[in-house]
Amino acid sequence: MATPPFVVFGYGSLIFKPPPHVISKVSGFLKGYVRRFAQKSHDHRGTPEDPGRVVTLVHKEDWDRFSASDAFPDEDVVWGEYLRCVAYTIDPLYISAVRDYLDHREKDGYTLEKLDIYTIEDGAEKVIMYNAYCYVGRPDNPSFIGSEPIDALAERIWNSVGPSGRNKDYLYQLAESVRKLAPASYDSHLFALETKLRELDDIRGNE
Repeated sequence: MATPPFVVFGYGSLIFKPPPHVISKVSGFLKGYVRRFAQKSHDHRGTPEDPGRVVTLVHKEDWDRFSASDAFPDEDVVWGEYLRCVAYTIDPLYISAVRDYLDHREKDGYTLEKLDIYTIEDGAEKVIMYNAYCYVGRPDNPSFIGSEPIDALAERIWNSVGPSGRNKDYLYQLAESVRKLAPASYDSHLFALETKLRELDDIRGNE
């Protein structure tokens, strides 16, 4: 029996920094989730003493329960009402190595889940991949910070730096990658934070 393909779905840094040994990729979207800077980063874009912020997926219903501080609690608009991202199929010869690589890369509070990936075909929704793997920072993980006022969140991201670089560069790369992925899409949370950070750059200098 053939080994089932290992398909991993990227919605954050995996969009602009794909995993190794990719043999194909396809863009698609998730239903019923929002992408939010609601996860502390102690190991990549911050430190244990001063954690940065990175994105995670949150069920829309869960986010609505604790999103009073979110600037756009009811706007799940990443390509219409869907969350647009990229699915990568990994070379079967390297599944174990890539899984180990990703488990280490996403170790700060992320859990591997299976999700269906959709596209729009002839005006209708269609599942293009069932049970793709996705690393999600669930609300019950210790690094989940939840909703924060956008000005405080922007300040945190602007100031944070970790082993993988400046936190704001992570956000800028993600925003640019999402635009390239689907120019007609709009991620209100991501792009509002980008605007706030650019304003801080103008005030303080792009340090």
